[in-house]
Amino acid sequence: MEQNIFKEARLAAGLTRAAMSELMEIPLRTLENWESGNRIPPKYVERWVLKELKEIESRNQFE
Repeated sequence: MEQNIFKEARLAAGLTRAAMSELMEIPLRTLENWESGNRIPPKYVERWVLKELKEIESRNQFE
């Protein structure tokens, strides 16, 4: 997994860390750890988060 894949997907979706944390109910510190590479989530969590961010990105393109 790329170290910044979560950050890239979050930014593409137009979200701040705080907004993503609130929207997905993931602790802010967890997101910070994922983006910095200090922690790596399980693959199923990675897939779910990236899928959700992609859907948000798609919706934002039509607004």
